[in-house]
Amino acid sequence: MNIKKSVLLSLAALGAPALAQTCQPSAVTPYLNINGTTAWTQQSSASLNTGSTVVLGPQPFSGTWSWSGCGTSGSAREQTIKVANGGTSANTCVATATFTNSCGAKTTQNYTFTVWPASDANTGKFIMVDQFGYLTNATKIAVLRTPKVGYDASGPSFWPQQLSVVNARTGATVMTFWPTEWNNRATDPDSGDQVWYFDFSSVTAPGTYQIVDAGGARSARFEIGDNPYRNVLIQAVRMFYYQRLGQDRSVGNAGANWADGAGNLGTGQDPQARRFLDKNNAATARDLRGGWADAGDFNKYTSWEAGYAQDLMDVYAENPTVFTDDFNIPESYNGVPDILDEAKYGLDYLKRLQNADGSVLSIVGVGGASPPSASRSPSYYGDASTSATLAAAAAFAEGAKVLGSLNNASLSSYVQDLQQRAVNAYNWAVAHPSVIFYNNDANHGTAGLGVGQQEVDDAGRLTLRTVAAIRLFALTGNVAYRDFVDQNYTSFGMFKDWSLSGFSAGTARTLMYYASLPGATSTVASDIRTRYRDLMNRSDYDNWGAVEAQRDAYRAKIGSYTWASNAVKANEGTLFTEEGYYGTSTHTAEQIAGAAGDYLHYLHGVNPLGKVYLSNMVSFGAENSVNQLWHTWFFDGTKWDDAKNSVYGPAPGYLVGGPAGSQWDWDSGCPNVSPQCGSSRPTPPYGQPGEKSYLDFNTGWPLDSWSIAEPSNGYQVAYIRLLARFVK
Repeated sequence: MNIKKSVLLSLAALGAPALAQTCQPSAVTPYLNINGTTAWTQQSSASLNTGSTVVLGPQPFSGTWSWSGCGTSGSAREQTIKVANGGTSANTCVATATFTNSCGAKTTQNYTFTVWPASDANTGKFIMVDQFGYLTNATKIAVLRTPKVGYDASGPSFWPQQLSVVNARTGATVMTFWPTEWNNRATDPDSGDQVWYFDFSSVTAPGTYQIVDAGGARSARFEIGDNPYRNVLIQAVRMFYYQRLGQDRSVGNAGANWADGAGNLGTGQDPQARRFLDKNNAATARDLRGGWADAGDFNKYTSWEAGYAQDLMDVYAENPTVFTDDFNIPESYNGVPDILDEAKYGLDYLKRLQNADGSVLSIVGVGGASPPSASRSPSYYGDASTSATLAAAAAFAEGAKVLGSLNNASLSSYVQDLQQRAVNAYNWAVAHPSVIFYNNDANHGTAGLGVGQQEVDDAGRLTLRTVAAIRLFALTGNVAYRDFVDQNYTSFGMFKDWSLSGFSAGTARTLMYYASLPGATSTVASDIRTRYRDLMNRSDYDNWGAVEAQRDAYRAKIGSYTWASNAVKANEGTLFTEEGYYGTSTHTAEQIAGAAGDYLHYLHGVNPLGKVYLSNMVSFGAENSVNQLWHTWFFDGTKWDDAKNSVYGPAPGYLVGGPAGSQWDWDSGCPNVSPQCGSSRPTPPYGQPGEKSYLDFNTGWPLDSWSIAEPSNGYQVAYIRLLARFVK
């Protein structure tokens, strides 16, 4: 009896631990996605502005979940929260996820967020910084301003006192110093401001900071770290995903606020586009789906689409380690960098435009709607042209070279096809050098087909052919292409007009690429490099001459403020980075980074308006980003109208055209043509110094905001090219 009892007790004692050992808590890995529009990252904490959105997605996928804190609730594994702080100092928000595995064991995972409060009215008004931040060892210069001319000259004045760099989290002062005057306190003609500089380059410890004046003025917050622009780059590249036509935008890829079904795929639309000059002939129907909406309008201009695809591939080729496969687009994690997946989306569309003889259609006119899936307008295409065909030839050749460099077996036949298409297109254009198609031109019977005019003159076609020859020589090594380049490179503006600025950076960049190619004619390559270096160093140009003479108060000189000034700024900055990339500069790497970085900082808030010229970037650190875009999807009065005051606001990361100087005006019939005119032109943008000729608005006719507020794929690739130089 005692033995039996002893055995039973022993079994009971052994049984309990054995059962317990079979049900252990599971490991939980925290992931989050800022705004639901960026890459998923393995982290459990972040610092966010009030109003920011973040999606929490811990793993594993199996089992059950429960949540508490920071606005989380329910049992869904993924939680989307919008953090808030109505106070005047940072607060902390903790979300706790509890995971229960299949045997009932529980694991908890905390997500901790520092939430910054909203800025007061004067924050960032007089002390201008890059609102995303600065690289750890970069030159860091804040610009302080007192308005003297323009809409704000009669407002509050500012006279800088001793300045401190303050840790925004702890309140500790890490540096104190006095600012220095710019140009003996002269009033800057481009901005109408009197300016001082505050150099805080010695502050290198990672963290969140503000610059505080002894009189109480404060800058916006900014980060110092080893990779502060990574998420900004992801948003900038993703702009092309939002611009895709014929693409479903899922919640997982687009974010809940910009999810939408595929548009322009209905009867008579892109899959059945008809020839514009023969609209009633069903036999002309072509499947021309895909491509990108060009800008705020949804038309697809072949020459420009081909240029965007080339630029995306160029940016990758110059910065291959920067571009990964996790930008949260439909093709992510397929083994191809996402920026090249995006370029391929454009190439796929260009392939549909090519005729059997090698020629390429010039345009597809698309109506557009808000949201894009609501579009019911028919699509029409324009005839093939020499210029469109040459542009496509260059894009096909670039695609074959760059995609071929991946050595991806799944792309081998695609690459071979691109090469043949490039050769066919080039040969057709050589045989048909002057086939012209003017879109949206009543004199040619095409009024209403598109908006912008992409056709070029003889000189423009010569440039396009030379660019195509450069791409084909780089791809094939065929000396016939090289010989054509050698015969015609001096027709480019850098030689013909001694032009090298943000307005002419594209063709100069292509020549520098040719000069770097193995097998390029050595004397021609030397001539190109020498001309580029000499024009960059001229004291009377807006390149090193402007930098060294500090001719621009905001440290980012361009010749004038016109339509697309932000793209000109970005392109000017890349003139410096290209010089460094190709090894032709007479300046140090630090000087190049400083000069180019100042153009980037201008676009990120170091400008008279303290405006980050990218849309809806509050979740990514900007305190004053663009709220409104002139764009068919994000139009005035829609749910996507305004980042602050509409349901969703525009998608993040779009670069607007920016200050347009005298090129903005209301309709010529105002004020009598419509009550929407008002009694006088809005000021700003009207009647302002160049850098202040901007207003964050998206009104269509009759106030015609598009010269200021419209984005463009061309602006975007210029910005991506500059930004990529500062990202890891």
